[in-house]
Amino acid sequence: MLLLIIKRMANAIFVILAVALLAFTIFKFLGDPVQLMLNPQATQEERDMLTERLGLNDPVPVQFAKFVFNAARGEFGMSYRNQMPVMEVIAERFPATFELVLVSSIMALLIGLPLGVFAAIRGGTVMARICHLISMIGVSVPAFVIGIMLILVFSIELKWLPAFGRGKVVDLGFWTTGFLTPSGRAALVMPAISLALFQISFIMRLVTAEMLEVLRTDFIRFAKARGLKARAIYFRHGLRNCLMPVVTMTGMLIGDLIAFTLVTEIVFQWPGMGFLFVQSVQYVDIPVMAAYLMIVCFIFITINLIVDLIYVVVDPRVDQLVRGGGHGH
Repeated sequence: MLLLIIKRMANAIFVILAVALLAFTIFKFLGDPVQLMLNPQATQEERDMLTERLGLNDPVPVQFAKFVFNAARGEFGMSYRNQMPVMEVIAERFPATFELVLVSSIMALLIGLPLGVFAAIRGGTVMARICHLISMIGVSVPAFVIGIMLILVFSIELKWLPAFGRGKVVDLGFWTTGFLTPSGRAALVMPAISLALFQISFIMRLVTAEMLEVLRTDFIRFAKARGLKARAIYFRHGLRNCLMPVVTMTGMLIGDLIAFTLVTEIVFQWPGMGFLFVQSVQYVDIPVMAAYLMIVCFIFITINLIVDLIYVVVDPRVDQLVRGGGHGH
């Protein structure tokens, strides 16, 4: 497992450097930081002083090296719009996005996995066909359409849930959470459902397809012949042997959610990182845009590493392949 971690970390360094180059390119060539940070009445002397302080007179390779060094320390400069350190701005918004992604991911796994198994073992029933129909709707309909429909039904017509915002949150010092207040939990319901529906549909369809393949194998027939209980056959043996692709795609979906929650956050005016990124684009807040890219890259790499480690737990043969240089024994 240690060798697997070392290999993945080596790959991660190259990926981070590539994304850092992209973020630096945006930082360097999208707009003039001096013009954005100073008011139009600033003198030329003030402009020259700010240019020197930001290191914009240095050669481009030196500027990139400084950018990477500062990014490794979590320093991305000042937000042009908020006039605050970028990491402080992102730290204020990250808990909202994390809680939204956490709830939607748990919801997707708790609903998608059992429905996938049910659809595989009860494929000809009416309920299984209804599940397939719902999954097709979830995959086909965009998240913002689902969000708007939820607002129309549960907020405007029934008036059960708030249409926007995060509700009342509790400040724990290092974290702000809506889990501890009724309005916070109520505000989380519709965005989480909107974000989770595609995940539920995707996981269900993937589990169904993999389960159908596993149920055709000889060891499942042998387990049935031995008289094992249906629950043990389907969940202990069947589901366990189709978890590899499910783990892979679930990990990637969680990364996608963190990166692309901006659509759901815009619809529900959810004060998270996605909404912050859209605002930074509108106001050409380049340091926030660059930091967002780097943070999303780091999250993707971390999730992929966790998925690889889960591989080893689910299927120890993966560790043997890594030790053997990618060749089976």
